[in-house]
Amino acid sequence: MPCPSRSDELVFFVNGRKVIERNADPEVTLLSFLRKNLRLTGTKYACGRGGCGACTVMVSKRDPTSQEIRHFSVTACLVPICSLYGAAVTTVEGVGSMKTRLHPVQERIAKSHGTQCGFCTPGMVMSMYTLLRNHPQPSEEQLLEALGGNLCRCTGYRPILASGKTFCLESNGCQQKGTGKCCLDLGENDSSSLGRKSDICTELFVKEEFQPLDPTQELIFPPELLRMTENPEKRTLTFHGERVTWISPGTFKDLLELKAKHPEAPLILGNTSLGPAMRSKGCLYPILLSPARISELNVVSKTNDGLTIGAGCSLAQVKDILAERVSELPEEKTQTYRALLKHLKSLASQQIRNMASLGGHIISRHSYSDLNPILAVGNATLNLTSEEGTRRIPLSEHFLAGLASADLKPEEILESVYIPHSQKWEFVSAFRQAQCQQNALPDVNAGMRVLFKEGTDIIEDLSITYGGVGAATVSAHKSCQQLLGRQWDELMLDEACRRLLDEVSLPGWAPGGRVEFKRTLVVSFFFKFYLQVLQELKKLIKPFPVPNSRRYPEISDRFLSALEDFPGTVPQGVQRYQSVDSHQPLQDPVGRPVMHLSGLKHATGEAEFCDDIPMVDKELCMALVTSTRAYAKIISVDLSEALEIPGVVDVITAKDIPGINGTKDDKLLAVDEVLCVGQIICAVVAETDVQAKRAIEKIKITYEELEPIIFTIEDAIKHNSFLCPEKKLEQGNIEEAFEKVDQIVEGEVHVGGQEHFYMETQRVLVIPKTEDKELDIYVSTQDPAHVQKTVSSTLNIPINRITCHVKRVGGGFGGKIGRPAVFGAIAAVGALKTGHPIRLVLDREDDMLITGGRHPLFGKYKVGFMNNGRIKALDIECFINGGCTLDDSELVTEFLILKLENAYKIRNLRFRGRACLTNLPSNTAFRGFGFPQGTLVTESCITAVAAKCGLPPEKIREKNMYRTVDKTIYKQAFNPESLIRCWNECLDVSSFHNRRKQAEEFNKKNYWKKRGVAVIPMKFSVGFAATSYHQAAALVHIYTDGSVLVTHGGNELGQGIHTKMLQVASRELKIPMSHLHICETSTAMVPNTIATAASVGADINGKAVQNACQILLKRLEPIIKKNPEGTWEEWIEAAFEQRISLSATGYFRGYKAFMDWEKGEGDPFPYYVYGAACSEVEIDCLTGAHKKIRTDIVMDACCSLNPAIDIGQIEGAFIQGMGLYTTEELKYSPEGVLYSRGPDEYKIPTISDVPEEFNVSLLPSSQTPLTIYSSKGLGESGMFLGSSVFFAITDAVAAARKERDIAEDFTVKSPATPEWVRMACADRFTEMIPRDDPKTFKPWSITVA
Repeated sequence: MPCPSRSDELVFFVNGRKVIERNADPEVTLLSFLRKNLRLTGTKYACGRGGCGACTVMVSKRDPTSQEIRHFSVTACLVPICSLYGAAVTTVEGVGSMKTRLHPVQERIAKSHGTQCGFCTPGMVMSMYTLLRNHPQPSEEQLLEALGGNLCRCTGYRPILASGKTFCLESNGCQQKGTGKCCLDLGENDSSSLGRKSDICTELFVKEEFQPLDPTQELIFPPELLRMTENPEKRTLTFHGERVTWISPGTFKDLLELKAKHPEAPLILGNTSLGPAMRSKGCLYPILLSPARISELNVVSKTNDGLTIGAGCSLAQVKDILAERVSELPEEKTQTYRALLKHLKSLASQQIRNMASLGGHIISRHSYSDLNPILAVGNATLNLTSEEGTRRIPLSEHFLAGLASADLKPEEILESVYIPHSQKWEFVSAFRQAQCQQNALPDVNAGMRVLFKEGTDIIEDLSITYGGVGAATVSAHKSCQQLLGRQWDELMLDEACRRLLDEVSLPGWAPGGRVEFKRTLVVSFFFKFYLQVLQELKKLIKPFPVPNSRRYPEISDRFLSALEDFPGTVPQGVQRYQSVDSHQPLQDPVGRPVMHLSGLKHATGEAEFCDDIPMVDKELCMALVTSTRAYAKIISVDLSEALEIPGVVDVITAKDIPGINGTKDDKLLAVDEVLCVGQIICAVVAETDVQAKRAIEKIKITYEELEPIIFTIEDAIKHNSFLCPEKKLEQGNIEEAFEKVDQIVEGEVHVGGQEHFYMETQRVLVIPKTEDKELDIYVSTQDPAHVQKTVSSTLNIPINRITCHVKRVGGGFGGKIGRPAVFGAIAAVGALKTGHPIRLVLDREDDMLITGGRHPLFGKYKVGFMNNGRIKALDIECFINGGCTLDDSELVTEFLILKLENAYKIRNLRFRGRACLTNLPSNTAFRGFGFPQGTLVTESCITAVAAKCGLPPEKIREKNMYRTVDKTIYKQAFNPESLIRCWNECLDVSSFHNRRKQAEEFNKKNYWKKRGVAVIPMKFSVGFAATSYHQAAALVHIYTDGSVLVTHGGNELGQGIHTKMLQVASRELKIPMSHLHICETSTAMVPNTIATAASVGADINGKAVQNACQILLKRLEPIIKKNPEGTWEEWIEAAFEQRISLSATGYFRGYKAFMDWEKGEGDPFPYYVYGAACSEVEIDCLTGAHKKIRTDIVMDACCSLNPAIDIGQIEGAFIQGMGLYTTEELKYSPEGVLYSRGPDEYKIPTISDVPEEFNVSLLPSSQTPLTIYSSKGLGESGMFLGSSVFFAITDAVAAARKERDIAEDFTVKSPATPEWVRMACADRFTEMIPRDDPKTFKPWSITVA
């Protein structure tokens, strides 16, 4: 490496302040620089790959050509600091703060309830802020585009969009504005209780209170940077890092010289391709050349026959350039440009498009590139330059395949790309299909171009290129050649499909899997192209009556819908809830939509999460070493090389544990053998996280494979490999009932697992105190007491020496109940051994690999029923994939069985469940706890009965629903009145019956698009099935100035528990919320707490807070009686003078709950939450894509403590459930390695997945005497309602199959991915693809459910 080792000074600005970095390291990203060097922790680390948007910041640069200031959003985790020379960076702290002034973006996202856990909020704020800097009054489409790259796991996006919409130009708002009515308000008839009542509110926030946006108040571009751009630095800048040197030339000539001198050095602009590769594949380039300051690479020139775009232009700039050109030129000339624009809308995210360069995108030649196939068929050419001179090469299949003869020479660089205009009689189209609409890599994409002999339909030239079906972009050159001279008709179509399948062949084991789906898309895309071109030819041919010309093949009207893509639309919707009683005092906040306590701090980045705690003196970092084998004996672990790395302090192994190493079957650190890929073997402790991660790679572990290795439920059943005994519930006489029914149906259901994907990965900071072996542990957990107990037993010290602190958690969903204790204990061993504080922050990949998620399920049902749809007997057997240790699998099995009946009264039932022991990471608790998987089996069974009876599924549901006060299968009595009300209300507000008719009409008229509608009822049981788990405690202090400190045993996970607790305390003490404060949850303040889970956190802690406040008020009674006109402060002062204790412990002994599995009866749940959801979707039978047209949810929340928070919980759970059932797919290799370890491979819903119309109503006037103020816990129940989207999709698929005369019963598989939908809508294209015999090859991935 060249080392005249003095680096140049790196100069840039952050939030208006100048930063001079004298030792800039090219490997350091802006994210780590902001967080570690500048201590600006508002910008969050969540995925490290630019895929989630949590680290979004705004970069401003002066454009050298136009001289204008460009503001653009970027993901800081991919931006090398060396690329920021002369740039201004704005972070969430620079936008506004609680200390100075809030920016309208921050105020509105908080007050619109757009924050829950708040971890994604700074990124959301920065995306919106950047949008507003460029467009102070954006359109709704621009808002959707700006937020497309920001993931949120809590809110369901609707309130975030609502806050953004307050800045938009009123576009497709309500037509009846100002009349006091709304077009979204009412259902089929006005008899609905939600329609009639005057006390129903639809506003969760008051727009009029927001401060206006004043663009003149924004931070200005630093004048010093303006001066720097006026006389730019021409000399070459060099930054030397420890392993990498970054060279940034100032002139084009210097760049060419450097490229000649260092031919192997890549050019780096956006770092969106190199960055992730260096991170995940460990690629290391000792020299990087940055052409960022070379204006020649950004030149755009227009000619009469085409457009030349500089290779340095970002994809966002390319999009603007093409859009401008399309608006200027006639349609026939812009075919290629419009095809490119179509893909640029959905390619990656706004942030990535702002960073990635056109040249980088082309040269990377990813097999999934969205632009290369179109550029190739559009005959684009690449203008190359080196010291030797310039040359042009075609962007051809040979270039894309990387053939040396058609490639750049090592010393050449790509200067610009020439894209010719299209011509008359030439048509270009682009196609792509991905797991979801936005921000997802395509499964297959294609560029297609055809040129006809003028005035005819005879093919003169044809070019077809595919991405995603090989190691590189593939051109179907031979097929195209053989079709020249043919007419554009059905015969040509059939031959083309056969030839394409022959030429674009994909082996059964191809990386990425989904092989048959990809083969089908190859021909489905061509068919779409065929139809599109036919349509266009029709338009052209009318004015040209060519003699003797044949008529074109007619396209039936029913086929036309195949031509339309699903548009991205901004969701609309109404949220309805019952307003508080008019007699309720104004200062009593219970039942009002109070903003989340931390909302504003979330929006300013001032809310402190575990890893935002400043570095402690002598702190060390920890990284975990995990198993690469699924089931093996550990022969040896060689640490020698790792310990030699500078900065490495120690390696922690099982031998270092002074106390107990986990349990017999579930070790904290592996001893002798490993049970799954991802099991923790040891942990490296080093001075920095970078050193610790480098040391991991140097640890050599030798294994000896063990047998049998089991991954799938099928294998577990075969090997009789189970974690616990079978759980069983039975009622009636099932055998007898089966003999007396009209029909019997049997079926299978497979439900895939789900990753929690909390935005904040697992993290812990352990600080050892100097005396008495005391430890302070700051941890992101739902159960600090469990962490405390585990650390105590691991270190063999009493629990009273360990204090766990939880300020807030960046999302949990069940994934932070058991797991944080493992990480806390391992970090504590490190702290004890080294005597230093230890910080452990998991990377997203490690978090997903190690922690496990929702249990995959395989269910079998046998159902007996009468011809009228009445179900007489139901037998369900479920198997869940528990992974390699017990964890919560036995409890999940029990809850699954208890909840399987859902809303249905069936007299003869048998439910059985088993948890399988497999060599996968142990699966654990997840929102809904078995209910979302198990009940999918029950509802699939209902759908199957409906199909056999020839009745709609909702009729079967109604016929079999609980109707009167009754007992469940486990003999618990309940009243289904609210269930029936939710169901009827949902049918009504959704205009279900009308829309069912409309969907049927639509399906008759459209062959390639189908609509489906489904309505699903829900009876969700809340709580743990044990009384001791329902206890809670609180501690309330009143200080002499009248301020009150509340502490309770619940943890703030984003569900607003602290906000609700202060609402309770405010009502009980009759003082405003401003007098009250919650600092954190701490095991030193409230001991022996229960995990914040099972939807009862606010219920039970609310009772404890209420109890403490009532005790205090009782003590104050004599003083208040004496001076009834006095102020609160006066009363408190008097109480202190009279020596009355102003501190009280509140306690709630818990709801009674028990279950006797021997007898199969009990009262396991304190109460039920009832709900119903109706969803409508439209599917594209040719690609498997779907769009969600509308969802209506009615939920029985009784008397909501805080309707804004409760509706937020329902929407968030619904969208998370929708993800489980549609896009979230975990892929494992045949060796048991999880492939989907980040947002690139694992797709949680994005903002474009929200239904176009999304309405949520809380059922009015319902009561439950049991809970605090008659409220209900709503954290989990909404999850299952996401299945209404799943059943709407299967309804649409069933309509397609019926029309194609295929058997209606098909194996139900969740998630209903585009692959499943496309292959289920079997047609001539799925028939013609080659199929492989599974025995002849090893698949790329395996199904574990």
